[in-house]
Amino acid sequence: MNALSRREEDNLLKITKERALKECHDVVKAFADCVGERTISVAWACRGQLHKMEECMLLYTGPEPYERVRVEYLRLRSEQRVENARLRETESAAKS
Repeated sequence: MNALSRREEDNLLKITKERALKECHDVVKAFADCVGERTISVAWACRGQLHKMEECMLLYTGPEPYERVRVEYLRLRSEQRVENARLRETESAAKS
């Protein structure tokens, strides 16, 4: 089965975003430092840092990276289900 439950999908999105923040830490920090004590001037003063941060985050949260995480998750879930079925068979054979 290749479908994800809503909970699984939410978890994968959370994992993907956490990974992106970790990988883009320096760029996010540069933007946060720029924003710091600014108010209205953020719109033009931090535009460059914002674009760099968006580009970096998109590298890790866009459709392709998310799909890679999803495929890997489905593969691991499938392997786990096969292993669980194998264990149940072994346990039921031992009881017989």
